Amino acid sequence: MSARNRELFGLIPVALLVTGGFTAVLLTRRTNVHDVTVVYGLIFLGCCVFAHLFIRARLPNADPYLLPLVALLAAFGLVMIYRINEDLARKQAQWFVFGLILFCLTIVLLRDYRLLERYRYTIAVGSLMLLLLPRLAGQATNGAYLAIHAGPIDFQPAEFAKVGVIVFLASYLRDVREVLVQGRLPRISLKHMGPLLVVWGAAMLMLIFIRDLGSSLMFFGGFLALLYVATGRLSLVGAGAGLFGLGAWFFSNHIQHVHSRVEIWLHPFRPDLVDDKGYQIAQGLFAQADGGLFGKGFSQSLLELPGGHTILPAPHTDLIYAVITDELGLFGASALVLAYLLFVRRGFKTAMVSGDGFGKLLAAGLTAVFALQVFVIVGGVTRVIPLTGVTLPFISYGGSSIIANFVLLALLLVVSDSARARQELTGGVVT
Repeated sequence: MSARNRELFGLIPVALLVTGGFTAVLLTRRTNVHDVTVVYGLIFLGCCVFAHLFIRARLPNADPYLLPLVALLAAFGLVMIYRINEDLARKQAQWFVFGLILFCLTIVLLRDYRLLERYRYTIAVGSLMLLLLPRLAGQATNGAYLAIHAGPIDFQPAEFAKVGVIVFLASYLRDVREVLVQGRLPRISLKHMGPLLVVWGAAMLMLIFIRDLGSSLMFFGGFLALLYVATGRLSLVGAGAGLFGLGAWFFSNHIQHVHSRVEIWLHPFRPDLVDDKGYQIAQGLFAQADGGLFGKGFSQSLLELPGGHTILPAPHTDLIYAVITDELGLFGASALVLAYLLFVRRGFKTAMVSGDGFGKLLAAGLTAVFALQVFVIVGGVTRVIPLTGVTLPFISYGGSSIIANFVLLALLLVVSDSARARQELTGGVVT
């Protein structure tokens, strides 16, 4: 079976999941669901088939598994958000369609991804400005500056900045890679290691000015991953991780907002925190424990009490993973993580088969940032690390997140198409 046919048949179970998921949710609210769930499933399948046909026409050699995996995650996210709030689910569906449109535009405009190298410094400056924009024009939410509010729309610039920063780092490291790997010991100079210090400093500044712990970890972690892919030097990665750890320790002890996040993480059940600042993480842990191995079932977890008292704060964004674990249990949550791992595997596979240095680093960096974003939110909800406001890709409610991740997917597919086409021309076989 050809790669594109595998992609097409992979979308059919996703449409069935949407239909079955909406049916399960609606059955908890009414006795007769008519054929509305079938309509939802067909509309979602139609959108995905449109994306498939577009890929078939423009990127015939692209990886056949990335789109079905994204469709699976987006479908699951729509079902869960519909379970939480029907109005938010309708808005998320609109953002999904808009994300598909930008996905197609990205493929059309960046058919040759190497064009991005020409504008790397412009992209870098624009990305840093995006990161600072919430501080200059936004308002603090739970102590952090994450979004800009424009009427009914909330825009999170960090979601788009992550793509731009990776483009710059991939392009820069491609140029200096040969210098960094010369000799038995890495060459450390301000000229060539300056970007490491700049990125480290930018990550630390985010802790001060934007107060965004999740983004700082995501950006710097992505940089370290790229540094290792480019050089193969664990010593450079260790030095970078040491700098980040030192900065995080300093700010956690001297910056009140960071210190508060760390304190909540370490002592969420402390009497003076559990009913105040630690309420969100404590309730998230209770919800996950309530799900057990197999979960309570769709729409069976308790999110609110009569009268509007919220039991699980922000269930559609920060704590959606806790809702999933409550209703589908540990097995269901593990299946979701497995879907993310499969996406990450295909992303790194794209990096491995790419014969172009920039393409290899771009695919590896985008995949690493995607994986770190999942780790940051799942780790925060499960109390592995402090909880931050990062979204769960394609699952959490949010237009900026779903659009930015569709752009990320488009770039991965463009790199994949170029790499797999080159492999076929040289007689190689890529699965």
